[in-house]
Amino acid sequence: MKIAMIGTGYVGLVSGVCFSDFGHDVICVDKNLEKIAMLERGEVPIYEPGLDALIEKNVSAGRLSFTADLSSAVADADAVFIAVGTPSRRGDGHADLTYVFAAAEEVAQSITGYTVIVTKSTVPVGTNRRVAEVMAAANPKADFDVASNPEFLREGAAIDDFMRPDRVVVGVETDRAAQVMAAVYRPLYLREYPVITTDLESAELIKYAANAFLATKITFINEIAALCERVGGNVKEVARGIGLDGRIGNKFLHAGPGYGGSCFPKDTLALARIGQDNALPMRIVETVIDLNEAIKRRMVTKIADLVEGGLAGKTVAVLGVTFKPNTDDMRDAPALTIVPALVGAGAIVRVVDPQGRREGEHLLPAVDWFEDPYHACEGASVVVVLTEWNEFRALDLSRLAKTMVTPVMADLRNVYSPELAKTAGFANYSGVGIG
Repeated sequence: MKIAMIGTGYVGLVSGVCFSDFGHDVICVDKNLEKIAMLERGEVPIYEPGLDALIEKNVSAGRLSFTADLSSAVADADAVFIAVGTPSRRGDGHADLTYVFAAAEEVAQSITGYTVIVTKSTVPVGTNRRVAEVMAAANPKADFDVASNPEFLREGAAIDDFMRPDRVVVGVETDRAAQVMAAVYRPLYLREYPVITTDLESAELIKYAANAFLATKITFINEIAALCERVGGNVKEVARGIGLDGRIGNKFLHAGPGYGGSCFPKDTLALARIGQDNALPMRIVETVIDLNEAIKRRMVTKIADLVEGGLAGKTVAVLGVTFKPNTDDMRDAPALTIVPALVGAGAIVRVVDPQGRREGEHLLPAVDWFEDPYHACEGASVVVVLTEWNEFRALDLSRLAKTMVTPVMADLRNVYSPELAKTAGFANYSGVGIG
């Protein structure tokens, strides 16, 4: 199969590279000439474990290439995937579909034979039908079908998620499109991973419903964590107790500083707007959105309460600012709420993150960046574990405590325990949901 992938952001690049590893001929397209030049040099513009090696392997095999010339890339393609950004629109929270429709129009003018246009970007219900209208208007003679194929990749584990998915969702309207999509995903059929073929609207909704449900689960356990702190419970034990129920499951029951990233904040907001537009408000989702912001602010109060005399003039060491480990993604990370609040309270903030500095330097301009957590904690009044990178999971807490002015820890990921921190010499330790 010949595949063109429009957009080399996180979804487009990972998907394109993995399709080439399936054996397809893939051309990844982007208008950003600098990004294309980087990829042609073998440099990867995002951090995703294993992606650089997979790119090198498939470029060497002749199955993967990169270009800024959309017309030549899609001319003979069997399937064209649109994987451009759909950020939340300023002011109303709707997904901004400008890039999707622009790509669709340009693709329509460039295809030369029957082609399946596959929307990989996360888009609201009805978008794929609108894509078909845009393409038909741009080129009435174009022979194409539109398919919806939302992604379910977890940053930090995206390659494994693509190669060994829980499921693949494909929304189509014709048998011809279904056959092309079956050929695209044939390696997964052979491995007996589930591929769900459905209508366009259901495929669009599955993506939003899945992310909203997971965001709700995270927010629920964070609410329980707050109650545990008030009544003396331990949220880790509560999560284990309910997670063993097969109807609930133990995933996404880790209390913390709130969800972030490229999907959950954007998709919950978009689903809420879809409900409002259809006079069916998504009450649970709307509440989850509000609560998640409140949870982030509550973390600031938690940190401030640990510092005697207030944060003004005190040094705070923050370990991790990306929204999760094994990614450089800072989009809607809790750190973007928590760290500026600490700076605003007068704290001197030092940050350590294995991959977050490239994006973080312009998003968090008023902090000092360090490479080593022990160095960052020298003279600090409190250390905050904000992202649970492996590098922060087995720190020498005794060494850390000895370098600090006041050995105090706000462990917002519950990496350690009160007992371990106390034994190591910490005068005060505060986790999330540990009463």
